[in-house]
Amino acid sequence: MCSPSATLAPSSTASEFVSALLAEGLLIDTGVPGVFGKNGAFEAVVRGIDALVEAAAEDMRPELVRFPPVIPRSLIERSGYLAGFPQLIGAVHSFGGGDADHASLLRAVEQGGNWGEFLSSTDVVLTPAACYPVYGMAAGMLPPEGRVVDAASYCFRHEPSSEPGRMQIFRMHEVVRLGDPESCVAFRDEWLSRGESVLHEIGLDVRCVPANDPFFGRRGRLLAATQREQALKFELVVPITSVELPTAVASANWHQDHFGELFGIHDASGATAHTACVGFGLERITLALLRAHGTAPERWPRAVRSALQL
Repeated sequence: MCSPSATLAPSSTASEFVSALLAEGLLIDTGVPGVFGKNGAFEAVVRGIDALVEAAAEDMRPELVRFPPVIPRSLIERSGYLAGFPQLIGAVHSFGGGDADHASLLRAVEQGGNWGEFLSSTDVVLTPAACYPVYGMAAGMLPPEGRVVDAASYCFRHEPSSEPGRMQIFRMHEVVRLGDPESCVAFRDEWLSRGESVLHEIGLDVRCVPANDPFFGRRGRLLAATQREQALKFELVVPITSVELPTAVASANWHQDHFGELFGIHDASGATAHTACVGFGLERITLALLRAHGTAPERWPRAVRSALQL
Protein backbone atom coordinates (compact mmCIF):
# COMPACT_ATOMS: atom_id res chain seq x y z
CA MET A 1 0.00 0.00 0.00
CA CYS A 2 1.23 3.52 -0.78
CA SER A 3 2.28 5.80 2.01
CA PRO A 4 0.07 8.89 2.56
CA SER A 5 2.69 11.17 1.02
CA ALA A 6 2.76 9.10 -2.14
CA THR A 7 -1.00 9.04 -2.74
CA LEU A 8 -3.16 11.87 -4.11
CA ALA A 9 -6.75 12.45 -3.09
CA PRO A 10 -9.20 11.91 -5.97
CA SER A 11 -10.33 15.53 -5.61
CA SER A 12 -6.84 17.04 -5.92
CA THR A 13 -6.46 19.62 -8.67
CA ALA A 14 -4.20 19.56 -11.71
CA SER A 15 -1.83 22.02 -10.03
CA GLU A 16 -1.69 19.87 -6.88
CA PHE A 17 -0.94 16.80 -8.99
CA VAL A 18 1.86 18.58 -10.85
CA SER A 19 3.24 19.92 -7.57
CA ALA A 20 3.34 16.40 -6.14
CA LEU A 21 5.10 15.04 -9.25
CA LEU A 22 7.65 17.86 -9.15
CA ALA A 23 8.21 17.38 -5.42
CA GLU A 24 8.85 13.65 -5.94
CA GLY A 25 11.23 14.45 -8.83
CA LEU A 26 9.15 12.45 -11.31
CA LEU A 27 8.76 15.57 -13.43
CA ILE A 28 11.40 18.29 -13.78
CA ASP A 29 10.26 21.85 -14.41
CA THR A 30 11.81 23.61 -17.43
CA GLY A 31 9.94 26.89 -17.06
CA VAL A 32 7.85 26.26 -20.18
CA PRO A 33 4.25 25.01 -19.74
CA GLY A 34 3.87 21.44 -20.92
CA VAL A 35 7.61 20.81 -21.33
CA PHE A 36 9.06 18.61 -18.58
CA GLY A 37 12.10 16.54 -17.86
CA LYS A 38 11.47 13.12 -16.29
CA ASN A 39 13.47 11.09 -13.80
CA GLY A 40 14.50 7.46 -13.92
CA ALA A 41 11.37 6.18 -12.16
CA PHE A 42 9.08 7.93 -14.66
CA GLU A 43 11.14 6.64 -17.60
CA ALA A 44 11.06 3.07 -16.28
CA VAL A 45 7.26 3.17 -16.35
CA VAL A 46 7.29 4.62 -19.88
CA ARG A 47 9.53 1.77 -21.04
CA GLY A 48 7.20 -0.77 -19.46
CA ILE A 49 4.15 0.68 -21.21
CA ASP A 50 6.01 0.83 -24.51
CA ALA A 51 6.91 -2.86 -24.19
CA LEU A 52 3.30 -3.77 -23.36
CA VAL A 53 2.02 -2.06 -26.51
CA GLU A 54 4.66 -3.74 -28.66
CA ALA A 55 3.79 -7.14 -27.14
CA ALA A 56 0.06 -6.59 -27.72
CA ALA A 57 0.75 -6.24 -31.45
CA GLU A 58 3.15 -9.18 -31.83
CA ASP A 59 0.60 -11.60 -33.26
CA MET A 60 -0.07 -9.17 -36.12
CA ARG A 61 3.61 -9.37 -37.08
CA PRO A 62 3.92 -5.65 -37.78
CA GLU A 63 6.86 -4.03 -39.51
CA LEU A 64 8.69 -2.15 -36.78
CA VAL A 65 9.92 1.30 -37.81
CA ARG A 66 11.22 4.23 -35.80
CA PHE A 67 11.47 7.76 -37.17
CA PRO A 68 13.10 10.84 -35.60
CA PRO A 69 10.93 13.57 -34.04
CA VAL A 70 11.20 15.68 -37.20
CA ILE A 71 9.67 15.00 -40.61
CA PRO A 72 10.04 16.71 -44.00
CA ARG A 73 8.03 19.90 -44.33
CA SER A 74 6.85 18.60 -47.70
CA LEU A 75 5.27 15.58 -45.99
CA ILE A 76 3.28 17.71 -43.55
CA GLU A 77 2.14 19.95 -46.41
CA ARG A 78 1.02 16.92 -48.40
CA SER A 79 -0.80 15.36 -45.45
CA GLY A 80 -3.31 18.19 -45.06
CA TYR A 81 -2.23 18.76 -41.43
CA LEU A 82 -1.95 22.51 -41.90
CA ALA A 83 -5.55 22.68 -43.13
CA GLY A 84 -6.83 20.92 -40.02
CA PHE A 85 -4.41 21.79 -37.24
CA PRO A 86 -2.39 24.98 -37.98
CA GLN A 87 -2.58 25.89 -34.27
CA LEU A 88 -0.58 22.79 -33.28
CA ILE A 89 2.28 22.85 -35.78
CA GLY A 90 5.90 23.21 -34.71
CA ALA A 91 8.15 24.37 -37.56
CA VAL A 92 11.94 24.25 -37.27
CA HIS A 93 13.74 27.49 -38.08
CA SER A 94 17.46 28.23 -38.35
CA PHE A 95 19.86 31.11 -38.95
CA GLY A 96 21.18 31.55 -42.47
CA GLY A 97 22.34 35.18 -42.58
CA GLY A 98 25.71 36.91 -42.69
CA ASP A 99 27.78 38.86 -40.16
CA ALA A 100 25.50 41.89 -40.15
CA ASP A 101 22.41 39.74 -39.60
CA HIS A 102 24.22 37.89 -36.82
CA ALA A 103 25.09 41.18 -35.09
CA SER A 104 21.44 42.26 -35.35
CA LEU A 105 20.28 38.94 -33.91
CA LEU A 106 22.62 39.30 -30.93
CA ARG A 107 21.43 42.85 -30.30
CA ALA A 108 17.85 41.60 -30.31
CA VAL A 109 18.77 38.94 -27.76
CA GLU A 110 20.52 41.48 -25.51
CA GLN A 111 17.58 43.88 -25.71
CA GLY A 112 14.95 41.22 -25.17
CA GLY A 113 13.59 41.68 -28.69
CA ASN A 114 12.27 39.27 -31.27
CA TRP A 115 15.40 37.51 -32.50
CA GLY A 116 13.22 34.95 -34.27
CA GLU A 117 12.77 37.36 -37.17
CA PHE A 118 16.38 36.63 -38.18
CA LEU A 119 15.63 32.92 -38.65
CA SER A 120 14.10 31.24 -41.68
CA SER A 121 12.18 28.00 -42.19
CA THR A 122 14.12 24.78 -42.69
CA ASP A 123 12.90 21.76 -44.64
CA VAL A 124 11.75 19.92 -41.48
CA VAL A 125 8.93 20.31 -38.95
CA LEU A 126 8.39 18.63 -35.60
CA THR A 127 6.49 15.34 -35.86
CA PRO A 128 2.85 15.83 -34.78
CA ALA A 129 1.93 12.12 -34.74
CA ALA A 130 4.05 8.98 -34.99
CA CYS A 131 2.00 7.58 -37.89
CA TYR A 132 2.60 10.42 -40.38
CA PRO A 133 5.95 9.16 -41.75
CA VAL A 134 4.33 5.74 -42.32
CA TYR A 135 2.00 7.12 -44.99
CA GLY A 136 4.91 8.68 -46.85
CA MET A 137 6.88 5.44 -46.88
CA ALA A 138 3.82 3.40 -47.97
CA ALA A 139 3.16 5.25 -51.24
CA GLY A 140 2.45 2.85 -54.12
CA MET A 141 0.88 -0.61 -54.20
CA LEU A 142 0.33 -2.56 -51.00
CA PRO A 143 0.87 -6.34 -50.84
CA PRO A 144 -2.29 -8.48 -51.11
CA GLU A 145 -2.60 -8.74 -47.31
CA GLY A 146 -2.03 -5.02 -46.78
CA ARG A 147 0.48 -3.76 -44.22
CA VAL A 148 0.65 -3.39 -40.45
CA VAL A 149 3.32 -1.04 -39.11
CA ASP A 150 4.49 -0.44 -35.54
CA ALA A 151 5.77 3.14 -35.21
CA ALA A 152 6.79 5.31 -32.25
CA SER A 153 8.24 8.77 -31.85
CA TYR A 154 8.45 11.90 -29.76
CA CYS A 155 5.66 14.20 -31.01
CA PHE A 156 5.07 17.94 -30.67
CA ARG A 157 1.82 19.90 -30.53
CA HIS A 158 1.80 23.57 -29.63
CA GLU A 159 -0.83 23.67 -26.90
CA PRO A 160 0.89 24.98 -23.75
CA SER A 161 -1.18 24.16 -20.69
CA SER A 162 -0.98 23.73 -16.95
CA GLU A 163 -2.70 20.35 -17.38
CA PRO A 164 -0.05 17.64 -16.84
CA GLY A 165 -1.74 15.41 -19.39
CA ARG A 166 -1.42 18.02 -22.13
CA MET A 167 2.31 18.17 -22.70
CA GLN A 168 3.68 19.98 -25.74
CA ILE A 169 6.30 17.30 -26.36
CA PHE A 170 5.40 13.68 -25.64
CA ARG A 171 5.85 10.12 -26.88
CA MET A 172 3.33 8.21 -28.94
CA HIS A 173 3.40 4.50 -29.79
CA GLU A 174 1.17 3.65 -32.74
CA VAL A 175 0.18 0.62 -34.75
CA VAL A 176 -1.02 1.43 -38.28
CA ARG A 177 -3.08 -0.66 -40.68
CA LEU A 178 -3.11 -0.03 -44.45
CA GLY A 179 -5.44 -2.05 -46.69
CA ASP A 180 -9.06 -2.33 -47.77
CA PRO A 181 -11.92 -0.67 -45.85
CA GLU A 182 -13.12 -3.85 -44.13
CA SER A 183 -9.70 -4.77 -42.76
CA CYS A 184 -9.12 -1.23 -41.47
CA VAL A 185 -12.45 -1.02 -39.65
CA ALA A 186 -11.87 -4.47 -38.15
CA PHE A 187 -8.37 -3.39 -37.06
CA ARG A 188 -9.70 -0.23 -35.40
CA ASP A 189 -12.39 -2.15 -33.52
CA GLU A 190 -10.00 -4.95 -32.52
CA TRP A 191 -7.57 -2.43 -31.05
CA LEU A 192 -10.24 -0.76 -28.96
CA SER A 193 -10.64 -4.12 -27.22
CA ARG A 194 -6.89 -4.78 -27.06
CA GLY A 195 -6.22 -1.30 -25.74
CA GLU A 196 -8.76 -1.73 -22.97
CA SER A 197 -7.15 -5.04 -22.03
CA VAL A 198 -3.66 -3.52 -21.90
CA LEU A 199 -4.83 -0.68 -19.66
CA HIS A 200 -6.93 -2.95 -17.41
CA GLU A 201 -3.88 -5.19 -16.95
CA ILE A 202 -2.05 -2.31 -15.28
CA GLY A 203 -4.96 -1.38 -13.04
CA LEU A 204 -6.48 1.57 -14.89
CA ASP A 205 -10.21 2.32 -14.88
CA VAL A 206 -10.67 2.85 -18.60
CA ARG A 207 -13.72 3.44 -20.76
CA CYS A 208 -14.25 3.89 -24.48
CA VAL A 209 -15.91 7.06 -25.82
CA PRO A 210 -16.58 8.47 -29.31
CA ALA A 211 -14.36 11.44 -30.12
CA ASN A 212 -13.15 13.89 -32.73
CA ASP A 213 -9.84 15.56 -33.50
CA PRO A 214 -9.28 19.23 -32.49
CA PHE A 215 -9.78 20.63 -36.00
CA PHE A 216 -9.23 24.37 -36.40
CA GLY A 217 -11.87 27.00 -37.12
CA ARG A 218 -15.32 26.91 -38.66
CA ARG A 219 -14.40 24.29 -41.28
CA GLY A 220 -12.89 22.28 -38.44
CA ARG A 221 -16.16 22.24 -36.53
CA LEU A 222 -17.85 20.69 -39.54
CA LEU A 223 -15.08 18.10 -39.89
CA ALA A 224 -15.34 17.25 -36.19
CA ALA A 225 -19.10 16.79 -36.47
CA THR A 226 -18.68 14.53 -39.50
CA GLN A 227 -16.01 12.49 -37.71
CA ARG A 228 -18.38 11.85 -34.82
CA GLU A 229 -21.39 11.17 -37.03
CA GLN A 230 -19.47 8.55 -39.01
CA ALA A 231 -17.95 7.03 -35.83
CA LEU A 232 -14.41 7.29 -37.19
CA LYS A 233 -12.56 7.99 -33.94
CA PHE A 234 -12.81 6.53 -30.45
CA GLU A 235 -10.74 7.30 -27.37
CA LEU A 236 -9.87 5.30 -24.29
CA VAL A 237 -10.14 7.69 -21.36
CA VAL A 238 -8.79 7.43 -17.82
CA PRO A 239 -8.93 9.87 -14.88
CA ILE A 240 -5.74 11.88 -14.48
CA THR A 241 -6.78 15.24 -13.00
CA SER A 242 -10.54 14.71 -13.06
CA VAL A 243 -12.87 11.77 -12.57
CA GLU A 244 -15.70 13.71 -14.21
CA LEU A 245 -13.57 14.70 -17.22
CA PRO A 246 -11.14 11.82 -17.80
CA THR A 247 -8.21 12.21 -20.17
CA ALA A 248 -7.71 10.34 -23.45
CA VAL A 249 -4.67 8.08 -23.09
CA ALA A 250 -5.19 6.13 -26.32
CA SER A 251 -7.24 6.51 -29.49
CA ALA A 252 -8.25 4.30 -32.41
CA ASN A 253 -9.04 5.91 -35.75
CA TRP A 254 -10.31 4.91 -39.18
CA HIS A 255 -9.15 7.54 -41.67
CA GLN A 256 -11.09 6.02 -44.57
CA ASP A 257 -9.13 6.77 -47.81
CA HIS A 258 -7.87 10.20 -46.64
CA PHE A 259 -4.17 9.28 -46.47
CA GLY A 260 -4.43 6.75 -49.27
CA GLU A 261 -5.62 9.52 -51.58
CA LEU A 262 -3.07 12.10 -50.41
CA PHE A 263 -0.07 9.77 -50.57
CA GLY A 264 -1.02 7.62 -53.54
CA ILE A 265 -1.41 4.37 -51.57
CA HIS A 266 -3.34 1.59 -53.36
CA ASP A 267 -4.52 -1.82 -52.21
CA ALA A 268 -3.86 -4.97 -54.22
CA SER A 269 -6.99 -4.39 -56.33
CA GLY A 270 -5.71 -0.99 -57.40
CA ALA A 271 -8.28 0.92 -55.33
CA THR A 272 -7.22 3.76 -53.08
CA ALA A 273 -6.17 2.20 -49.79
CA HIS A 274 -7.81 2.91 -46.47
CA THR A 275 -5.85 3.36 -43.26
CA ALA A 276 -6.49 3.02 -39.54
CA CYS A 277 -4.30 3.50 -36.51
CA VAL A 278 -4.25 3.08 -32.76
CA GLY A 279 -2.06 5.39 -30.69
CA PHE A 280 -0.99 5.17 -27.05
CA GLY A 281 0.24 8.29 -25.25
CA LEU A 282 3.10 6.98 -23.12
CA GLU A 283 3.39 9.99 -20.81
CA ARG A 284 -0.38 10.19 -20.34
CA ILE A 285 -0.63 6.53 -19.39
CA THR A 286 2.26 7.00 -16.97
CA LEU A 287 0.46 9.97 -15.39
CA ALA A 288 -2.73 7.92 -15.12
CA LEU A 289 -0.80 5.20 -13.31
CA LEU A 290 0.75 7.74 -10.93
CA ARG A 291 -2.73 9.08 -10.22
CA ALA A 292 -4.26 5.62 -9.74
CA HIS A 293 -1.50 3.93 -7.76
CA GLY A 294 0.42 6.79 -6.15
CA THR A 295 3.62 8.65 -6.91
CA ALA A 296 5.94 5.89 -5.65
CA PRO A 297 6.10 3.19 -8.38
CA GLU A 298 8.11 0.91 -6.09
CA ARG A 299 4.97 0.61 -3.92
CA TRP A 300 2.51 -0.12 -6.71
CA PRO A 301 0.57 -3.42 -6.67
CA ARG A 302 2.76 -6.39 -7.48
CA ALA A 303 0.71 -7.38 -10.55
CA VAL A 304 1.10 -3.89 -12.03
CA ARG A 305 4.83 -3.81 -11.39
CA SER A 306 5.18 -7.25 -12.94
CA ALA A 307 3.26 -6.27 -16.07
CA LEU A 308 5.49 -3.19 -16.47
CA GLN A 309 8.68 -5.14 -15.67
CA LEU A 310 9.50 -2.75 -12.81
